[in-house]
Amino acid sequence: MRKIAFIFPGQGAQYTGMGRDFYENFDRAKEVFAIAGKVSGMSMEELIFKENENLHVTKYTQIAMLTVELAILKVLEEKGVISSVNAGLSLGEYAALTASGGLSVREALELVVKRGLFMQEAVPTGGAMTAIMGLESSVIEEICEKTKGIVSIANYNCPGQIVISGEAEAVKKAAESMKEAGAKRCIPLNVSGPFHSKMLETAGEQLAKELEKVEIGEITTPYISNVTAEYVLDKEEVKGLLTAQVSSSVRWQQSMELMVAEGVDTFVEIGPKKTLSAFLKKIAPEVDSYHVETMKDMEELLESLKIEKK
Repeated sequence: MRKIAFIFPGQGAQYTGMGRDFYENFDRAKEVFAIAGKVSGMSMEELIFKENENLHVTKYTQIAMLTVELAILKVLEEKGVISSVNAGLSLGEYAALTASGGLSVREALELVVKRGLFMQEAVPTGGAMTAIMGLESSVIEEICEKTKGIVSIANYNCPGQIVISGEAEAVKKAAESMKEAGAKRCIPLNVSGPFHSKMLETAGEQLAKELEKVEIGEITTPYISNVTAEYVLDKEEVKGLLTAQVSSSVRWQQSMELMVAEGVDTFVEIGPKKTLSAFLKKIAPEVDSYHVETMKDMEELLESLKIEKK
C-alpha cells in the first residue's frame, strides 16, 4: 500500500493558461474558479487564461496559483486519489491545509487574497533575494548572522540550493562572502520583494488579524508546516504558524526528509511546472514522484496508482 503525499508549489511557477483543461472538463474545477472569482471580485478566467501583466503581480499571483491548485486537487479527490500527508511551499501551504481539512476552499481563497495584498503592500524598497548554489546550510547561516543588516535564509529548497532574503545591500554582501566561502553560484532572483525575511513581519501581523476571523477546521490529514518542518495535527497551532510563515524560513528540504523518514514513498506535486519534483529528485531520488498539471498527467497518475477512472 502506497503512502501518498500531496505537495503544492508556491509563487513563481505561474503561467498563462495553467489549469485550463481541468477548468474546461470538470465541473468541480469550474466551481473553484467561480468561488475564487466571487472572493476576489475579478474574473479568474481572464486573469489566468488571457495574457496579462497582473498574473505576475503578487496580490494577483497568489489567488491565481491557489485557484489552479485547489481546482486540480478537488478533481483528484473526486477520482479517488487520497493523501496520507500534505505539504506546500509558502503559498502552497494554504492548498495543503485545505487538503488536510483545516480550511474550506472559500476560506483558503479569502485568506490568500488578503495575504497577497498584505505582502505586496509591506514590500519595502531596497529588498532582494539571491539563490546560493553549492554551499552548506551551516556556512550560509553563519555568514548571514555575521553580515551587517537584515539578511537570512528564506528557503531551504534542496541540497545545494538555498535562497537568502533581506535588505539589498546585506544580501549582496552576504552573497559575496558566500562566494568566497566556496559557493558555486550566487544568482540574484527577479522578485518583487524580500519574501520570508524579517522585512515582511508587518504583513504577518496584518494576516494574523484576518486569521482571527477564521474558524480552523479539524486536521483530518496531517500537514507539515513550513516554519517548523513538523507535522501539524492540532488546529490550535495553525494560525500562529501561518502568521510566522510570512517572515520565516521555508524549511522545505527538512519537510520532505521528514515525510520520507515517516514512510512516504509516493509524492504527487499538484499545480503548474515541476519545481518541487526537481527539488525532490535531489532530496530523495529513491521515492516515486508524480506531477499533475494537465489531464494527461492525471491519467498517467491514475494508471500508475491502479485507480479505476471514474
